[in-house]
Amino acid sequence: MKDFFHFFDKLEDHIRAVLSRHNILYAFIGGVAIVLFWRGVWMTADMIPFLTGPMSIFISVVVLLGTGLFVSFFIGDKIIISGIKKEKRLDEKVASEVKTELDMLSDIQKQLSGIEKELKMQKENN
Repeated sequence: MKDFFHFFDKLEDHIRAVLSRHNILYAFIGGVAIVLFWRGVWMTADMIPFLTGPMSIFISVVVLLGTGLFVSFFIGDKIIISGIKKEKRLDEKVASEVKTELDMLSDIQKQLSGIEKELKMQKENN
């Protein structure tokens, strides 16, 4: 079983590497696959007699709440975190606030690159 998962893990890495250079094709293949997946789920659910509309909603809400995906999927982590931090939504921020955040992220990226270089130099010296 381990070899099975290892094979598909490597295959996935290879396919993503190829498709990441062709964004439109990647999006099209992903979109079609997602629609076919949900079509299969829908058709399978139609074959199960007790899965009426209300029963489907009940089962899905129970499963989504139990797995912690309900709020995350329908609202999103970023919205929840920004609400807790009392931050403005992106559409409410003025351009200068967005630019400031981007500058801060750029500075952090530069600092991380510097730290990474230092660690590589120390590793080579040892």
